[in-house]
Amino acid sequence: MSRIDLTFKRLREKGQTALIPFIVVGDPDLAATEALIVRMAENGADIIELGVPFSDPFRDGPTIQAAHQRALKNGIKLREIFRLTEKLKGITAPLILMTYFRPIFQYGLIGFVGTCKKNGIDGVIIPDLSPKEAGLWIEEAWKRKLDTIFLTTPTSPPEHLRWVNRFSRGFIYHASITGVTGARGKLPEDLEWAVRRVKKYSQKPVAVGFGISTPEQAKIVSRLADGVIVGSAIVKIIEESLNCSNLVTRVGKFISSLAKAVKS
Repeated sequence: MSRIDLTFKRLREKGQTALIPFIVVGDPDLAATEALIVRMAENGADIIELGVPFSDPFRDGPTIQAAHQRALKNGIKLREIFRLTEKLKGITAPLILMTYFRPIFQYGLIGFVGTCKKNGIDGVIIPDLSPKEAGLWIEEAWKRKLDTIFLTTPTSPPEHLRWVNRFSRGFIYHASITGVTGARGKLPEDLEWAVRRVKKYSQKPVAVGFGISTPEQAKIVSRLADGVIVGSAIVKIIEESLNCSNLVTRVGKFISSLAKAVKS
């Protein structure tokens, strides 16, 4: 079992749902990212998703796009990210990289997989890579026991759901909407139906992301899914706190409120 598998197993035995926060590495800087990861793990994050800065994050809305740009201005590249995660190997929460495929291709696919495992990365999400087209990646990731988390949406056809069930490791990421990321005032009306539909094709844990922005929304999703992913709402707090000394404290308090809601 991978560390991600063990995390879901432990939570399932307690009747709890995983809290999975997302931040972009290097936003606002590497030192803050390190402090945020440690604080989020201390305050109830079960798995932590780290965005690799990219110039064209087309699945992300304005809030996370701006975070990518801030990190890119800081010159954050994969080598800096791997140095950071290597330092955090002892952290209790598994670390997942969220990256588009171009940075992997430029780094070298085989080398990327090996470096992930060497430097404390437990899994990878590649939103622009379909499992149907990911043969070489899947082969190398399986060899190294690096979990690959594939995505589904409310409009995913049955064939895609079968492919995701077959090749996802760790969990399945269900994007609650077909658009881009971003905090929203209310959850999709068909969310329960959509999660049940994914679970119809798979027994693997399903974590829901896109649009979850408050503890109240997180609590609702925790009753439907095995994991709750929160990104834009956290990144917004970072954006609002760029010139504040209490940035880590503010994010930590928000994570605590989410954890309380998800696990109650």
